[in-house]
Amino acid sequence: MEMKTRIQEKFISLFGHEGDLYASAGRINLIGEHTDYNGGYVFPGAIDKCIVAAIKTNGSAKVRAYSVDYDEMCEFGLNEEDKPAKAWACYIFGVCRETIKRGGKVEGFDTVFAGDVPLGAGLSSSAALESTFAFALNDIFGNGIDKFELAKIGQSTEHNYCGVKCGIMDQFASCFGKAGCLIRLNCKTLEYKYFPFNPEGYRLVLVDSCVKHELASSAYNKRRESCERAAAAIRKKHPEVEFLSDAKRVWLDEVRSEISDEDFLRSEYVIGEVQRVLDVCDALERGDYEIVGELMYQTHFGMSKLYEVSCEELDFLNKLARKMDVTGSRVMGGGFGGCTINLVRDELYQDFVDAAVEQFTAKFGHAPKIYDVVISDGARKL
Repeated sequence: MEMKTRIQEKFISLFGHEGDLYASAGRINLIGEHTDYNGGYVFPGAIDKCIVAAIKTNGSAKVRAYSVDYDEMCEFGLNEEDKPAKAWACYIFGVCRETIKRGGKVEGFDTVFAGDVPLGAGLSSSAALESTFAFALNDIFGNGIDKFELAKIGQSTEHNYCGVKCGIMDQFASCFGKAGCLIRLNCKTLEYKYFPFNPEGYRLVLVDSCVKHELASSAYNKRRESCERAAAAIRKKHPEVEFLSDAKRVWLDEVRSEISDEDFLRSEYVIGEVQRVLDVCDALERGDYEIVGELMYQTHFGMSKLYEVSCEELDFLNKLARKMDVTGSRVMGGGFGGCTINLVRDELYQDFVDAAVEQFTAKFGHAPKIYDVVISDGARKL
């Protein structure tokens, strides 16, 4: 049964009438990894995996929320002290609170929601959930909050109610996503531009290693500190450098003796990655997907050897893709596990997927998961 139908039927069985349907998408990031906190560019797009919610006001001061995926009901009020205990409900509660803090109206409502964004695969199911409710509440209560602020409501929800100090990319992609387009976002200025992404003859395929190594959060912080130290050293000579993304490659060479080898390598990766995003945009405007793919391989090399956030499983998948003449492949997301994102020619698709499943399983003892993704619309009313 289609997800929308299941959600609506559950809503009717719980609340006696239909709800209005809203949705928002998970996201991929084609290129531009670890550039966000360095003030650089990212290049995400919304995908055809989403969260769908049926919602209707209930005339009370309470929210009654049912998660189809967890098969759980949670009821909570709209004041700060009403924060629910269930982790999934905190996302909805946080969106309500952040909307209210911005002067928006939120009253009691009933909701049933479900999703097909794979959990733990780095596709931002939490941002999809936040964006669905931010968009829906804005529409239902006629608050007139703009899309940028809706994305920030999702980000603030993560910061203030879910304990995750994330950047803006995931919520931005969920709110601004447009079918057939990727979005180049400048994380320093928040300027953005749509680029057409219609890879005829190619498919985007995610191969999920189904591993997440414990290093991730502490290693992330260490790399961030490396970049900040290098930026500070460059700033002494070039005061205009606010973030590492502002620096030219030759300026990094000028401070070579003043920073550690590790900080140098991390910074070399970031400065190169900022340029690769711009190069990918140029290639897409020419329709040159082979260049896009080669730049993806360069990003993987940088993440593996310079930034050192890959792992054995992801390097294995990347090497297999190269060996099989896949157009582009790289680790997607923070690293230390999760997915590779692959740009695969149609005629190679089945052979690549079969080989990835067979050879990865033989080496690591468990099968990877395969997700085909299509670039789709973000937050919307259905």
